[in-house]
Amino acid sequence: MASKKVDFETKLENAKKTLETLMSPEITLQNSVKAYEAGMKELHEAQQILEDAKIKIQEIKAS
Repeated sequence: MASKKVDFETKLENAKKTLETLMSPEITLQNSVKAYEAGMKELHEAQQILEDAKIKIQEIKAS
């Protein structure tokens, strides 16, 4: 099965959903740590997508 590349907007939406989960008063400490870790991963991947786009734009401008 081929892995599907997720776009920037989807990464941000996933991070927002994670934040909503973290804000729940019923969340356990263990689940909050897992959610935080997942949310940070989504944000890191979104940041990487932005960096890649920035590099691509700079390459286009330079040519």
